[in-house]
Amino acid sequence: MNVEVNKLESQRADTPSILTEQGLRSGASWIASADADVQEQFLNELEEEELLALPYLFEFWAMDHQLPPEGAWRTWVVLGGRGAGKTRAGAEWVRSMVEGAKPLDQGRCRRVALVGETIDQVREVMIFGDSGILACSPEDRRPVWEAGRKRLVWPNGAIATVHTAYDPEGLRGPQFDAAWVDELAKWKRGQEVWDQLQFALRLGEDPRVCVTTTPRNVSVLRRLMASPSTVQTHAPTEANAANLAKSFMEEVRARYKGTRLGRQELDGVLLADAEGALWTSASLEAQRVEHPPEFDRIVVGLDPATSAGIEADECGIVVVGAIARGPVQEWRAVVLADCSIQGATPSGWAKAAIAAMVRYGADKLVAEVNQGGAMVGEVLRQIDPLVPLKSVHASRGKVARAEPVAALYEQGRVGHVRGLDALEDQMCRMTAHGYEGSGSPDRVDALVWALHELMIEPAAKWRRPALRSL
Repeated sequence: MNVEVNKLESQRADTPSILTEQGLRSGASWIASADADVQEQFLNELEEEELLALPYLFEFWAMDHQLPPEGAWRTWVVLGGRGAGKTRAGAEWVRSMVEGAKPLDQGRCRRVALVGETIDQVREVMIFGDSGILACSPEDRRPVWEAGRKRLVWPNGAIATVHTAYDPEGLRGPQFDAAWVDELAKWKRGQEVWDQLQFALRLGEDPRVCVTTTPRNVSVLRRLMASPSTVQTHAPTEANAANLAKSFMEEVRARYKGTRLGRQELDGVLLADAEGALWTSASLEAQRVEHPPEFDRIVVGLDPATSAGIEADECGIVVVGAIARGPVQEWRAVVLADCSIQGATPSGWAKAAIAAMVRYGADKLVAEVNQGGAMVGEVLRQIDPLVPLKSVHASRGKVARAEPVAALYEQGRVGHVRGLDALEDQMCRMTAHGYEGSGSPDRVDALVWALHELMIEPAAKWRRPALRSL
């Protein structure tokens, strides 16, 4: 027999049940990653009762993001897109905390808090859901739901009680050695409930929490993620595609791929909007443009990099089109592409900027020359001697330049196509007090110069005659 199979066989030699053998439980993750021949040989040699138990041995089937990290942590956050398997991860973690080696043996934890947004959601998702605790539990270990007392009771005496995000006071008094918290990022009173839960986690030697949530940019999640006692695993919806309807995957990909909403709800990415940001994720998503119209003008904004290499700032290259018909105050613009690059030499970013012009049929390149001066125009004309270039010099700070552009967005006059993730991330970190991201907001600078050329300058020229006539 294969040596690896012998290793697993020796772990279960003294017990008839694969489920009740602690050693094999830890070895299941190994066999799950073994080659197909080893797996087939192992499965063929299992007893009938062992085969019946195998579906409940989660370590055998789990994806990496569904298993808790090793080490000394207080909170494990499972961030994931819709349908990524977060609920199953939480339910199985509760099982691993309360179950012992045999059905009546005590596990690591005896008192568990199940905390969701509402009682209905705890009951229908965390407990009775398709991936909930009851569905994941084998018959001899399945807890009993006591509806009147809103709790689960396991055969070994462990108890899990239901609590909701609308009743933080309900966590005063009870005490726990573990908790499963579901969809923390959508709770209206999230911080208050979370704080009360921390005071209640005071039993046992090492009380822990599993948080399963689709990320949202809320303070309670940001603070939790920043804590040194927090660990995380992450997975997009795609990771669990094999267990999801094909039509669902096709529909959400078509609708939301390349949008900030898709990054949050499908990729499970925590999008960072700075407090007091000039732009927000919600406002950018609300102005998404699926089918760009014909434009009267298209320009490329360029914020050149002054150095090259992996440590250098990015070179911002953003393409914007405008519908310039009728009164100037009714003009509209759409951001078509972010072609920014990092680490390129001057000739490299010049080629990228001119390539963007050619690709989108732009009629002008607007380049900031504060840092590079005349060199910017010289480098560009070495690539294309006839490039229609407008050099601009920043006499005001980044925020002062960005604010009138942000006002255009507030008026609903600027939309975005999909796929502008990096640009939009920078925009959502730009505040009235400055940029709160790392490095320089070069993509935002390029965007601002393009929209100044297309929208701000024409409006200023339109206003001047009116002011003179007063």
